[in-house]
Amino acid sequence: MRKLKLDELNRATIDEFKAQDKLPVAVVLDNVRSMHNIGSIFRTSDGFAVEQVCLCGITAQPPHREIEKTALGATQSVSWVYFETPLQAVAKLRADGYKIIAIEQAENSIMLNTFTPAANEKYALIFGNEVNGVSDEVMQQIDACIEIPQFGTKHSFNIVVSAGIVLWDFFAKLNFK
Repeated sequence: MRKLKLDELNRATIDEFKAQDKLPVAVVLDNVRSMHNIGSIFRTSDGFAVEQVCLCGITAQPPHREIEKTALGATQSVSWVYFETPLQAVAKLRADGYKIIAIEQAENSIMLNTFTPAANEKYALIFGNEVNGVSDEVMQQIDACIEIPQFGTKHSFNIVVSAGIVLWDFFAKLNFK
C-alpha cells in the first residue's frame, strides 16, 4: 500500500471551498483559551466543511501565528466571526434560524449516539472553555445538550477531540444515511 501524495488528494482550493455546499453547522467557541485548540478546531471545521466558526469572549482571533500553527491555513477557508460574549453569538444564531446545542455533560443531556440531526435544520454547536466548559449563562439559553458517551476514568475529552467526534457524527448522519 502506498500513501497518497498531497497533489493526489484532489482537495478544493479556497475559492472552491467557499462556494461548495456546507454542513449546516456553526461551531461556537465559548471562551476557549488555547490558541492551539482554536487553530485545530478551524482545521477540523475545514475538514467537515462547516458553515462558520463563532469566536466568543477571550477566544483569540486570527490572524495569529499560534492559531496558524495548528490551523494550517484553515482560517482563510472557514468563515468566522467574533462576538464579545457567547450570549451575543447565541442570540444572532437563533435569529438566523439555528438550533442551539451545547456539547456538555448536563442533566437531561442527549447521548450523541442517540441524537439524529434533521436534514432541514441548522445547528449551532457550542464548545466551552477547557476548564469550565460551556458557561452557565449560555446553558440557560440552549435548545438541547449533547453529551459524548465516555467509558474511562477521565471526566472529559479535550475540546478538539470533542469537536472532531461531534462534527464527524453530524457529517456522517447528514451525508451517509
